[in-house]
Amino acid sequence: MEYSRRKFISTGALAVSALALHANGNPYRKKASSLRIGIIGTGSRGTGLTKMLSAFDQVEVVACCDIQPDPLKRAVALTGNKAKMYTDYRKLLEDKTIDAVVIATPLYLHYPMSIDALDAGKHVYLEKSLAYDIPQTLELTRRVRHSGLVFLVGFQYRYFALYHKAKEIIANNWLGKITHFECQYNRNSNWRFPVNDPKMERIVNWRMYREYCGGPLSELCAHQLDAVHFLTGHLPVKVVGSGGINYWKDGRETYDHIRTIYDYPDGVQASVTSVLSNAYNGYCIRILGDKATLEIQRDTAFLFAESVNNKQGTVDGVTGATLLARTQGEAEELRFKEPGEKLPDPTILALQDFVRCIAERRTPQSNAETAYGTSIAIHLGNLAAETETAQRWKPEYNI
Repeated sequence: MEYSRRKFISTGALAVSALALHANGNPYRKKASSLRIGIIGTGSRGTGLTKMLSAFDQVEVVACCDIQPDPLKRAVALTGNKAKMYTDYRKLLEDKTIDAVVIATPLYLHYPMSIDALDAGKHVYLEKSLAYDIPQTLELTRRVRHSGLVFLVGFQYRYFALYHKAKEIIANNWLGKITHFECQYNRNSNWRFPVNDPKMERIVNWRMYREYCGGPLSELCAHQLDAVHFLTGHLPVKVVGSGGINYWKDGRETYDHIRTIYDYPDGVQASVTSVLSNAYNGYCIRILGDKATLEIQRDTAFLFAESVNNKQGTVDGVTGATLLARTQGEAEELRFKEPGEKLPDPTILALQDFVRCIAERRTPQSNAETAYGTSIAIHLGNLAAETETAQRWKPEYNI
């Protein structure tokens, strides 16, 4: 029996077992002892991860590390002040009783800390994106591949049911032939934290400086690039871009806006942009097919069917012109959960996958192999904007 489009988008089954992992229940079952985790980097993200992990059964956050005392103390307090404090992550890694580490530090530290953690025999949960530049990305991916350890990269939307539903719809051809993705991640914010000591400016506001990160493309749009790769199953072949600082003229080095266009196989293009001076539509991914458009927002999505019966007449003296300028049908909300159902935060699902993968010795859904292409795409996009030249995927990136 052939289902109608409406019935499909409201009741279609999700075939991904990890999406059944809810916040209820024990995410890690190990009779002998708990999984002992150390947190490296206790800023806002690291503190949030500490809080989530501290609520897991059979998981103990036993150590926290940061060079700033105040956030370090706040994170340790979330463990009931049981976690040991470190200011040198290498000392934390020397503790042989620690099974795994969470690395939630600025991008430029991802590679050295991950390498050191792997060398110390620790499983790693690394916040996105993978590494600071392309050579580091390739080398870290190779090292993970031969480590025998669990390595999860924090692209948590790979665990969100909404994106699996979108992938299902694409596979069932409800959008038709897809030619474009339009991705944006906008904010109206200077992205700056207050600093009491001028010596701490570059440490606290590391996102403003090129030696520490890749700006909006690596810190915001990374999620959307990874979503395009997840939904299409492809990596880019070429990218052009333009960026600059035209609003927040406060001494920053990273862009306050960037616009990039990525070419993918089969004639697919993805525009990926971020503006830090206007938050209209904030986070959005539009997938354009010749049958319909799917618009993914933060935690919901809408399907717009293409109109195929537009009336024609005379418009502005042109005979045979389309009378109806709007070609889309009415918005139809995409249902990817049961009415009233509360799904866990995707980060909780990612953390659950991490601890389960350690127990079961398997590879996470979001791992170095899936993340390395997104990391390279970020660097190519920034390089295209900086050099004002098209950048292409090179054969040596195919590892």
